[in-house]
Amino acid sequence: MRGTNRQGHIVLTSHPGQRGPKPLAIDWGAATAAERGPVIGSLGTPAKRNVIGAHSGSYALYRALAIASGSLSPVHRPDLSNTAPSEAFGPFPQWSEPDKIVSLDPWGHMVGEAFAGQIAEGYDIRPTIAVTRARLTVPELKERLREGKLSVDGRILLPSGEINVTKVAVEPVWHLPGVARRCGIEENQLRRALFEHTGGMFPELVTRPDLEVFLPPIGGHTVYIFGDVAAVTDPARPLACRVHDECNGSDVFGSDICTCRPYLIHGIEVCMRTAQEGGAGVIVYNRKEGRGLGEVTKFLVYNARKRQEGGDRAATYFARTECVAGVQDVRFQELMPDVLHWLGITRIDRMVSMSDMKFNALDRQGITMVERVPIPDDLIPADARVEMDAKMAAGYYTPGPVPDEERLARAQGRGLDGYGTAS
Repeated sequence: MRGTNRQGHIVLTSHPGQRGPKPLAIDWGAATAAERGPVIGSLGTPAKRNVIGAHSGSYALYRALAIASGSLSPVHRPDLSNTAPSEAFGPFPQWSEPDKIVSLDPWGHMVGEAFAGQIAEGYDIRPTIAVTRARLTVPELKERLREGKLSVDGRILLPSGEINVTKVAVEPVWHLPGVARRCGIEENQLRRALFEHTGGMFPELVTRPDLEVFLPPIGGHTVYIFGDVAAVTDPARPLACRVHDECNGSDVFGSDICTCRPYLIHGIEVCMRTAQEGGAGVIVYNRKEGRGLGEVTKFLVYNARKRQEGGDRAATYFARTECVAGVQDVRFQELMPDVLHWLGITRIDRMVSMSDMKFNALDRQGITMVERVPIPDDLIPADARVEMDAKMAAGYYTPGPVPDEERLARAQGRGLDGYGTAS
């Protein structure tokens, strides 16, 4: 944008209209929503914004295109009538514990209630979390039901084969000082890297140190909860969980070069069974395609692996990724526990994962995992053996359930065996 200063000189500014009273402060980690303050990333009143970036992550670009084409008003405000969560969540102690949650807004689903006064004053405050109810239809599990391997309870698994769930959509909201501490880097280093490696898309990262909250243009999370939501935080009831990173080719289209969809389906089954036992199950689905490297990079690596001399081999699995991307994995599991903290989770009885990276990230954040549930061998596609062997050699995962003696005793005391099923 071009403007003029008091002397009449032409100046460039990326913050048009941002004069007047200072925006509302954000006290990240405060005990109440009122003390914390709202996250305001809407663009209708720029002077009231108190964050860097825009709501809806990468979808903000589609909104910009709609505005440019004239199909959306740039000052539209959503009518939030009847959009309140279908289930109540929190507040939980983790919401106000220092640096427990740094990559999402724990109050993001309750803005209409928590910030009603500010909204009435004209602040455009938008939810970053939405909660609704749904039914899932999973063909593999419907087949297991027909084979008599699953039991209809009428509450979670219906006679039709549909599964009742509560689902939650979460947009990323980064508290930059907290993200930097979680990743073990200086905040200035984080800000500079984000600014430079997005092509200077967000100049406020380096020009506005007073703005500590960033709405990054990336995908968020979807959470699927099986069973009674209250059971998720009830220490007397078992909890199963799978944290799953997106793999469109397998999850949606059934590609058999990896174990992603089979493991996801297995996780859903374990979560559903745990809910049927009176507990709850949680699937966290993260938008981190191709280990955070993206699908184009992923497919380039597929070609490189298959065309190399000697064919696709476990010994060169990660080397080919590094040749293309320069790194093996950029999922940064350090931020992954935040959504579980938002749910109030402190213990997982059945962690449906063999990943040491996920286990260690959760363990460092104080979440106890009683046992790890592996993918059954008969669910591993033949073409995925290369991936499994490579990950084993690289130390990505520990095969089989690995509870220590104390955790195993706790598991057995709660009626669980070593494979995530009721004993």
